Amino acid sequence: MKFKLKNTKENISTLTRKISYHYLRKDEKTNTHVLVRALEGGGYPRFHLYLKIDKKTYELFFNLHLDQKKPVYETARAHAAEYKGEALEEEARRIKELLEE
Repeated sequence: MKFKLKNTKENISTLTRKISYHYLRKDEKTNTHVLVRALEGGGYPRFHLYLKIDKKTYELFFNLHLDQKKPVYETARAHAAEYKGEALEEEARRIKELLEE
């Protein structure tokens, strides 16, 4: 699920804490921050968020999905994930509400 928010000037550390996500890494190739938020006790399922910040306009571009389980093989990137649905809509709404305060 993709969505965007306009004109926030908070840094990535503040944004991450505000939406209760854990920062994993920055993908230098795409200049995208990779974040996760586990559900019910940690592990999986978990929300997986790719966040890109436009440095000129401060717009935030979100790409959110729900990882249902860990990839079977360590070298594999493929995993069982959901890219649309009620849980993702609720999570997107929660993020928007927290950042638009």
